[in-house]
Amino acid sequence: MMLLTRPDIRPPEAIDGPWMTAVLNDAGLDVRVDRVTAQPVGTGQIGDSVRFHLEYGRKGPGAPASLVGKFPAAGPESRATGVALGNYLREVRFYQQLAAGALIRTPRCYFAEVDEQTHDFVLMLEDLAPAQPGDQLRGVTLDQARLVVVEAARLHASHWGDARLDTLPWVSGSAAAPSGMVTEEMVMALWAGFKDRYRDRLKPRWTAVGDDLARRFKQLGESYDGPRCLTHNDFRPDNMMFATPAGGYPVTVLDWQSFAYGAGAVDVAYFLAGALPAKTLERHEPELLELYLRTLEGLGVKGYPMADLERHYAQGAYLLFATAFFAAMIVTRTERGDRMFLQMLGSAAEHLHRHEAAG
Repeated sequence: MMLLTRPDIRPPEAIDGPWMTAVLNDAGLDVRVDRVTAQPVGTGQIGDSVRFHLEYGRKGPGAPASLVGKFPAAGPESRATGVALGNYLREVRFYQQLAAGALIRTPRCYFAEVDEQTHDFVLMLEDLAPAQPGDQLRGVTLDQARLVVVEAARLHASHWGDARLDTLPWVSGSAAAPSGMVTEEMVMALWAGFKDRYRDRLKPRWTAVGDDLARRFKQLGESYDGPRCLTHNDFRPDNMMFATPAGGYPVTVLDWQSFAYGAGAVDVAYFLAGALPAKTLERHEPELLELYLRTLEGLGVKGYPMADLERHYAQGAYLLFATAFFAAMIVTRTERGDRMFLQMLGSAAEHLHRHEAAG
């Protein structure tokens, strides 16, 4: 068997025993992997995930039975989006430099590497089974929502007001980040295309929110007046793994392609508005916001009053709305994607109307 001294960046079909041996040896495990079998997993829109089952010739302590690898999307439209938006580079840098201090539960990362020129990358992550991925269309239970709200607060507290993030060009929203490729003209065009594609499935009040958002996109992005922190920015069930009766961590957060130095309340609104049934959310919203704030305070965050949180949370669903129509028009189209993006957009619009935050 050929031995590698250092694993390289390669596509999933080229992952073999020697490569996986090098990955695990670099992670400090005394193993020799003789055979690797692959199985696609997940429903990612921007990246592709593959579960690798490992057969060992030598299996030292702590050797995993399987790992999950993440790679650029095979679909050309989705891959082009991941490259243009810097998603692939951003996610690798998160695991390399920020995950260890982020306080939130993330999968153990065994290997993370990216080519900054081609944007080819490989992430080799802990297999979280028997935990199961969440589903935006199915939503979450109230107990799951409570777990996620606590994890959100832990993430946000980890880098609350941390100006060091402003020095990192691969952190969205940082002072060092390059000017975004997203212009108001692009947003207007994408919204017009979305309205045309889904015109028979949009409620008039949803369309009104989109018309206002598209016109004021830049203004909305610059209007936040609160403290900044490390945020996920695509904080929804599809990017989380939840425990099952068979086991697993209570909740683990994945897909760090869009994280930013931004508004923590936006993550909270993005998740709750999109993942909880509207009547459940309306009934339990005060309790969930109090849980979030109490967790922040327990982790040392001071000077963020509930009135400010409520105001930022009310406005925060604009990102859920914008992500839905933006992503729908720039990734490879699927039937599930259509249903998911419409669910996200409609939930966001109803949240904004309920909180009188729609324009």
